[in-house]
Amino acid sequence: MEAEKPKWKKLTKHSKEFKNSDINILDDGCIMHIFSFLSPIPDRYNTALVCHRWRFLACHPRLWLRVDRSVRDLSQPGVFPSIETAVSSARPGDTILIASGGIHRTSNIQIKKPLCLIGAGELPDDTTLFCSRGSDSALEFLSTCKLANLTVRAELGCCLLHRSGRLTIDGCILQCESDPLDHLSHAIVTTATTPDVFPSALKNSGDSVSVMRTRIEGGAKAVLTSGTLSLKQVRVIYTRTSLFFWFKVEHS
Repeated sequence: MEAEKPKWKKLTKHSKEFKNSDINILDDGCIMHIFSFLSPIPDRYNTALVCHRWRFLACHPRLWLRVDRSVRDLSQPGVFPSIETAVSSARPGDTILIASGGIHRTSNIQIKKPLCLIGAGELPDDTTLFCSRGSDSALEFLSTCKLANLTVRAELGCCLLHRSGRLTIDGCILQCESDPLDHLSHAIVTTATTPDVFPSALKNSGDSVSVMRTRIEGGAKAVLTSGTLSLKQVRVIYTRTSLFFWFKVEHS
């Protein structure tokens, strides 16, 4: 027992040093402003594990909104029972953190403002968005958005429908159910079109789809383009159980 005393003293000293560190002298508003420059996953998420104060500030609705189906107290600010209500309440530029565990049912949810949707689990399999048969898509994008660390599953139709804006899909799993009608299923469908304008205006239109480190399963095609976007810069890594895609869809 005597040999362990220096170890405990060292830990206590370290804890006191952290409590009195320069950053903790700042008020809550300053610390939240610093946290706002961190990427939601993993940096801002990791800050919430440091102490109770940092957890409160890192999870503050000023920094991101949360979707948690188990929430019973709907008066809690920044927490919503469904993705649809979170998207409706979000401001342009907000980040929505979707709780892991279970299935979040999504059907033709239109996103018309710049948002970032992120799964809260360690892996994309931990957070699943499910689109039932009879819906065109799970999520429909009409603005610049980012999707990360999520699994999107569609029974029929497409997982993601891109209308306009710059859509970035990073570290996700897109699944189309395999059945006799799988020729009607596509992981991503883009219908973005370009108006008849000068080439200089075309460059500023900003309609594109970028997919990175994403596994695509089932469906007739990974991407279906019915507008003026074309598939470019394709990179595929094949393993025994899956295909990983790195590609961009841009104006032709």
